[in-house]
Amino acid sequence: MRKGAQTRQHIIVKSAALFNQKGYAGSSMQDIMHTTGLTKGGIYRRFAGKDDIAVEAFDYACRLLEEKFKLAAAKAGTAIDKVMAICSVHSDPVHHPPLEGGCPLLNTAVECDDGDPVLREKALGSLQDFLVLIERVLQHGIAEGEFRSDMNTESVATMVVASLEGGVMASRLARDNKHIGYVLEQIRQLLAAYSIQ
Repeated sequence: MRKGAQTRQHIIVKSAALFNQKGYAGSSMQDIMHTTGLTKGGIYRRFAGKDDIAVEAFDYACRLLEEKFKLAAAKAGTAIDKVMAICSVHSDPVHHPPLEGGCPLLNTAVECDDGDPVLREKALGSLQDFLVLIERVLQHGIAEGEFRSDMNTESVATMVVASLEGGVMASRLARDNKHIGYVLEQIRQLLAAYSIQ
């Protein structure tokens, strides 16, 4: 990787952690300069401004999280175990979130639902990707005879993702992992209710 590309990637990586902790609105160019160790000119040579950095930083953070989901799912056998493994990436949002600052989808969705249309669209795309990931696992479970064929996979995937993100939010807000624990227990029970075995 050439030096210019390395510097650009350095800005994205450091800014992703910054934005995920302080938010986009709460992070200034001065904060980006401080966290990257670069001058304003060094940053502006690679990006038009904070908004451009924010979009690429969000994409980067979501790719990291998606890799964690896929790695967790790959280690599990059954469809139920795969869904639970994906969800367990968020099993300790208080002390060990999957990314510094928590879930980038949750953080960005809350911050940008009415404020930043570009980041809102990015968050919506990330939500849709997450739903598709869960729904594919569920559909595979139906095809393999693990789940009943009357399962509405879109509905169940929405319930899983919405419950998980809500559990992450409640646990981080209360600084108590019991909330995500309850959510994971309820997701497992929901999936078991559709299980043929």
